[in-house]
Amino acid sequence: MDAIPATATPARSVRAQVRFGGRDERPGTDLVTVEEPLEIRLGHRQAGVYDEQSIAVTMRTPGDDFDLALGFLLGEGVIRGPRDVAGIEFCGPPSLDKGLHNVVKVVLADHARFDPARLSRHVFTSSSCGVCSKASLDAVRVAIPEVARRPVEIGVPALTGLPAALRERQREFDRTGGLHASACFDAAGRIHRLREDVGRHNALDKLIGSYLQEGEEAPLASMGVLLSGRASFELIQKAAMTHAALVAAIGPPSSLAIELADETGIALVGFLKARTFNVYVDPSGVFSTAFAS
Repeated sequence: MDAIPATATPARSVRAQVRFGGRDERPGTDLVTVEEPLEIRLGHRQAGVYDEQSIAVTMRTPGDDFDLALGFLLGEGVIRGPRDVAGIEFCGPPSLDKGLHNVVKVVLADHARFDPARLSRHVFTSSSCGVCSKASLDAVRVAIPEVARRPVEIGVPALTGLPAALRERQREFDRTGGLHASACFDAAGRIHRLREDVGRHNALDKLIGSYLQEGEEAPLASMGVLLSGRASFELIQKAAMTHAALVAAIGPPSSLAIELADETGIALVGFLKARTFNVYVDPSGVFSTAFAS
C-alpha cells in the first residue's frame, strides 16, 4: 500500500453559542463535537477495466479519515488486509465552507476482487446506528475468517481497571462529552491505542484502520477490544474480522452480538465497571478460571 500523507488534523470540536439555563440564565459558548460527512470511494479493476464508485457515506468526526476508510473496508469484507490496498488519498479540493476533505478514495490492488452488488445496500451510514438499509441478518453477514483465536487471559483486577484507564485517555471526550471510544488492550490491562469519534462504529474502524496502515495483517489478534458504549452485532463483526478474541463493553451487548460472539469464538463482556462485569460468552473458560481464583 502506498504511503500517502494525510493533511493536518482538523479541529474535532468547535465553539457554539449557547444560553445557560437555571437561576442565572446567561449567554455564552460551549465546546461541541464536530460532525461532518465522509464519502468513501473505491477504485478497482475488473477484467482489465478500471472503475471507481462511491460505496458509503458516514457521519464522522474529522481526523484519522484514512484509518476510518480502511477499517470500514476490512469490517465489510471488501479487503482482507493491507496487501489488498494499492493506495489511498483524498479526492478533490477541500470544502469551501470549512476547508475539510470529505471524500476518501481507496484503490484496490489488482489481485483483490470486489463485487459491487455486495455493497449496493450501503447508501448511508449514520454515526449513531451504523449501516442502515440492512434488511436481514443474512444481508449483513460478511465472510468472517475461521481462525484459532488466541485467548486474552486477563485477570479480574486488570479487566475492571479498564474503564478508568479508558476515561483517562479520552482527551476529546473531556472537551465535549460527545464522543465514543474504541481501544485495544493486553492481558495486563494496558491500553495500547485508542480512537474517538462521534460514531461508535467509526471509532472502531479508525482503531482497526490505524493498524492496517502500518501493515498489520491481523491487527488485534493478541489483544482485547474495549468499547465505551454498548456492543452491537456490527461491532462484534468488525472485531471478528481482526481476529480479536475478547470484546469488553462499558454498556450492554445486543442479542445478536451475543450470538455472533458465540459463533465466532469471541469472549464477550458487558456492563464493565470498576468492580463488576457480566460475562456473556467465554469460549475458552478464561473467566471461569478467574472467578475461581
